[in-house]
Amino acid sequence: MSQFHDNKPIFIQIKEKIEDQIFKGQLKEHEQIPSTNQMVQFYKVNHITVSKGINLLVEEGIIYKKRGVGMFVAEGAKEQLIQKRKGEFASNYVLPMLQEAEKLGLTEGEVNQIISKLKGRDFDV
Repeated sequence: MSQFHDNKPIFIQIKEKIEDQIFKGQLKEHEQIPSTNQMVQFYKVNHITVSKGINLLVEEGIIYKKRGVGMFVAEGAKEQLIQKRKGEFASNYVLPMLQEAEKLGLTEGEVNQIISKLKGRDFDV
């Protein structure tokens, strides 16, 4: 079974795997992340693919490079990821839900009632 899926480029998935490790606290601020070579061997992908994913994280300020030493998690990276994910959650999930609710003529109270009713259910299917 492959570690990657076809709906996103692999370099984006590698970037997201590193983000998830930071988000979950598996990689902490100022902690060194695995080297590009380690990731190439672990994921069995091209060096350029790994580098593209890492460079995106550097551009976003999530990780930083120490020349000749390696790459490290930036200070505030986890909080930055939380804020980014909250924004993505709002635009990818909440906005479409509200647009559909409006089409159906649901009031805010009805939407809240639906959410309350579904909250706490086991969604692992």
